[in-house]
Amino acid sequence: MLSRSLHRVAIIGGGPAGFYTAQHLLKKGPCDLHVDIYDQSPTPFGLVRYGVAPHHQDVKNVTKQFSELARSDRFSFIGNCADSVDTLANQYGAVVVACGASEDRKLNIPGEGLSGVLSAREFVGWYNGVPENRDLLVDLSGDTAVICGLGNVALDVATMLLAPIPFLESTDIAEHALAQLRRSNIKKVFLAGRRGPLQAAFTIKEVKELIRLADCRHVLNPADFEQFSDADLATLARPRKRLTKLLCDTALGKLSAAESQRRQQASKEWEMLFRRSPVEILSSHDDGKVSGVKMEVNDVEDGRVVPTGCYEHIPCNMVVRSIGYRASPLGYGGDVEFDEERGVLRNQAGRTTQPGVYCSGWIKKGPSGTIAETMHDAMETAESVLEDLAEDCGPTNPLFKSPTDIPYGNGQVVCFDDWERINEAEVKRGRAVGKPREKIVNRDEMLSIARVKDSRLF
Repeated sequence: MLSRSLHRVAIIGGGPAGFYTAQHLLKKGPCDLHVDIYDQSPTPFGLVRYGVAPHHQDVKNVTKQFSELARSDRFSFIGNCADSVDTLANQYGAVVVACGASEDRKLNIPGEGLSGVLSAREFVGWYNGVPENRDLLVDLSGDTAVICGLGNVALDVATMLLAPIPFLESTDIAEHALAQLRRSNIKKVFLAGRRGPLQAAFTIKEVKELIRLADCRHVLNPADFEQFSDADLATLARPRKRLTKLLCDTALGKLSAAESQRRQQASKEWEMLFRRSPVEILSSHDDGKVSGVKMEVNDVEDGRVVPTGCYEHIPCNMVVRSIGYRASPLGYGGDVEFDEERGVLRNQAGRTTQPGVYCSGWIKKGPSGTIAETMHDAMETAESVLEDLAEDCGPTNPLFKSPTDIPYGNGQVVCFDDWERINEAEVKRGRAVGKPREKIVNRDEMLSIARVKDSRLF
């Protein structure tokens, strides 16, 4: 029975999946259950902090809910710590792996290693203030970028490359990225996807933002949308129907005089290319930098990509690979099995192949879905944990002495009170320049602030 002692559950990963799993465990579990979240970063909230676009402050409001949870006396945040599943499994009644997907899917085409080719994960980390990405070499001296991918991340990257600087100045974009974007010469962005409009992975909110972006016109090929009749649209599920109708109206609709003038006066432009697969990234022979992308034109049959053998060359100076993430296959230990094909831990309802070890979020189901979908997924995992603990199916050593008994990997541990000092410093700096916060991008500076008890010293 759970009442035999104070029980603790460890969660590896302080992003939405980790916090939602903890929330459900504390809400539905017994009153003596305690949850500890471990994260290798000094800061909590994972992709809410480092993945959500700077202009989506409404999405980031979920951190208020997470912060309320973190102040519970049945919860601990242990940041700047990289402990293994094996270490924690010997100390806790259950361990939940919620560390997300930390690697990029690659195009695996010639030229992918050229200067000027970036992954979306790195680029997003650069403008969102991930300490490890602050020194990323981002060359914005050219005028054209190609983004390979048509998901929400791809559209966010396009928005950041094309958005007016005053718009960005009101967000929590990292200052080093903002300074470089002020000097950017990018005027044109291509967004290319392998399949057609019906298979595009972006959602209506993101594409609406891009369509309405100030000082920017959009190019959608009418031929991509003329095939869709009202009867065709009526057969689609509501989210896909709304998205496809928006794209059709945008590509085929008659322009008002005001909209026509706005497009003519715009200094920047984005163009969406459907049924295009990159097959080679080209370089100029004199400096080895990106000079273009060779694209193969596809047909789409029953949702499947069928190459046609026809090719196009798109001149550009920058390429961003945005075709998804995958979890790392390393570091889980024990009998936890990794599914190489799907890029997730093998699991049933969050139960991995090692008793007492569970998974939640992208490491469980793959790197897709909204934060709301992550919440429902986390609830399923939490229910599995509670069922097994109640049936005494977990490890036979659930007794826990103290967090200080566990050998931490990174040295100085950051608790939630420490994080709140970092948070206060960021908000104060942001307020001085009209931003929600000014993110601190140096880990040593974060740790220094975390040690200071008097906020007047920030």
